[in-house]
Amino acid sequence: MDASEREGLLDTAMRLFAELGYDGTSMQLVADAAGVAIATLRELAAGKGELYRAVFVRADEAERNAMEPAIARFTTDLPGVLRLADAYLDFYVARTDVLALWLHRWMGDAADVPGLEEHYTAPLSLRVVEAVRPLVPPDADPDHVVWTIVWCVYGFLSGGIVYSDREVDPQRMRGQGVRRRDAVAVERFRAHLHMLIARMLTPPS
Repeated sequence: MDASEREGLLDTAMRLFAELGYDGTSMQLVADAAGVAIATLRELAAGKGELYRAVFVRADEAERNAMEPAIARFTTDLPGVLRLADAYLDFYVARTDVLALWLHRWMGDAADVPGLEEHYTAPLSLRVVEAVRPLVPPDADPDHVVWTIVWCVYGFLSGGIVYSDREVDPQRMRGQGVRRRDAVAVERFRAHLHMLIARMLTPPS
């Protein structure tokens, strides 16, 4: 199997796992969607669990490639934290397939494939927490400060919001899957996220 064929199979597997979840996707479905024999798919992965892990390796590489430049340029101040948050938001706006993979995971999908969080989520989140820790006021928890950003990004991009002022069309994002999100709504959310981060990092008077 050459590199091009391998990437094509991983593309198909990632799309199906993102749209249907691990439990709703079979090896045969991936092979059929890719237009190959099941034997060809098994050259890439012997079983569905192995294929799922290969997809998460790919997803992790994509997130790291997006975040590493922002981490490398990090400065221990509010602008530095905002750049990290922007890189994180921009990645998941662009890669709604990776967002969907983790959302399925958070809802208990692929319970028989353990350890992904320890291998992929934990290392990057711990690095960010340690970078941000010196800026966090003494009455706040650095882990919860960083994960508040994560929860907000995931919540906005998956659950959406219904605006009361009608300046932006109602963003009912639930069920949108991997479709692109409205750019105007994303920028409005970004402004709110910046304000929230600034408030979390402001010491109490």
